[in-house]
Amino acid sequence: MAASFRVYIDESGDEGFSFGGGSTEWFVLSAVITRMADDLAAVKVVDTVRELLGRPPRKPLHFKDMRHEHRLPYVDAISRQPLRVVTVLVRKPSLRDPRTFRGRYKLYFRALHCLLENVSRCCNAQWNPIESGDPTAQIVLSNRAGLSRRELRSWLAGVRLDPSVIHPDHFEVVTPGRRMGLQIADAAASSFFCAVQPSRLGFTEERYVRMLRPVVHEHEGCCFGHGLTLLPEEAARLLDEDTRLLWIKQHYLQGMAGSGS
Repeated sequence: MAASFRVYIDESGDEGFSFGGGSTEWFVLSAVITRMADDLAAVKVVDTVRELLGRPPRKPLHFKDMRHEHRLPYVDAISRQPLRVVTVLVRKPSLRDPRTFRGRYKLYFRALHCLLENVSRCCNAQWNPIESGDPTAQIVLSNRAGLSRRELRSWLAGVRLDPSVIHPDHFEVVTPGRRMGLQIADAAASSFFCAVQPSRLGFTEERYVRMLRPVVHEHEGCCFGHGLTLLPEEAARLLDEDTRLLWIKQHYLQGMAGSGS
């Protein structure tokens, strides 16, 4: 099968549960989806931003290592590309039984399952049968220490995903430096992480996710539950309790016309 889409997936945060001992409150997984026909043009934005910032050619862009004033033009450039972003935000303290997720990659695979379900819906929504044969996606995962292709295939064999989009043979795991699309996925995941995870001094930064809003996948004008998902479901009550998440209600629960700037 010839894939119609390419999906780049990266993460931000960690999977640990030692809150107060170094573990992050949030774990974020983001996917950047491009049509195969648009893929090269979309990922070339990394070259454009490198040149703009005076970075050496081919040197990977790592969002966490960039200053705020450099992140802004990077995110702005991404928001103008022919691509879609899908993200899963996991608030670990809200998980009912954290012990369930302490095993090897348990939390990662739980988030990946939810992410791929929404990626499938996005690809089906974007698919044009006149332009391509089927909505199949090639999935490019950012390399994470110790994750083997055998473990990935074993996990895929045990979950149910839309077979019209997700095929076990269309997965690869590579280092971000080898794929510019993974650097964009890193920027997306890191942007959402900055919007939910308080800094060392207790502040979050939502400007990046407000800038990304035009390329986040939506359904009938709403991103929440489509291009942006909060796990577990119990964490959704925080939308009414935590003012740091106000950006979700203001910009992701409504259409672009009312999302502000």
